[in-house]
Amino acid sequence: MTGAATTLIEQVTETSAAATAAALAPVLIDTVESGASVGWIEPPTPDEAILWWSALFADPDATTWIARDGDRALGTITLVRAAKRNGPHRAEVIKLMVHREARGRGIAPALLAALEQHAAATGLTLLVLDTETGSLAESLYARWGWQTVGGIPGYAVSPSGALGGTTIMYKRLTLRDS
Repeated sequence: MTGAATTLIEQVTETSAAATAAALAPVLIDTVESGASVGWIEPPTPDEAILWWSALFADPDATTWIARDGDRALGTITLVRAAKRNGPHRAEVIKLMVHREARGRGIAPALLAALEQHAAATGLTLLVLDTETGSLAESLYARWGWQTVGGIPGYAVSPSGALGGTTIMYKRLTLRDS
């Protein structure tokens, strides 16, 4: 699947995981440096970022996509299926990140579209996520059809050290033939 003209969206596989972890390290570092915590207070070192991606790729409930322009990683998104027995129909969307130099090229919606297509084709009917309250990401998710459930104030410490709220959102999917 392609997003921007030269951008390739591909699913991370067991075979591509090690190279992808190294390629995505700069995207994670840039995301934190640009003010989104995505679970970090300070940007990780390249080695820490590679270890973090490698651990995520090892999770059997997680499926990750990468946006590339040639060999350069531009962005990523991950889907984590619910591990609970009462949740085979739902999953959480985590870590939608696009490098600052690649923003505005349609990469985020292309990544999300690939994830949603895969989710529907594999029988998922409900996706959930949380995002920083008042952020550009929150307004983009709303534009892309996500519904707001509510918010939690003072949820996470941002890289600036301030406490920020998170907004919980969901999207229902229609099952499709694979």
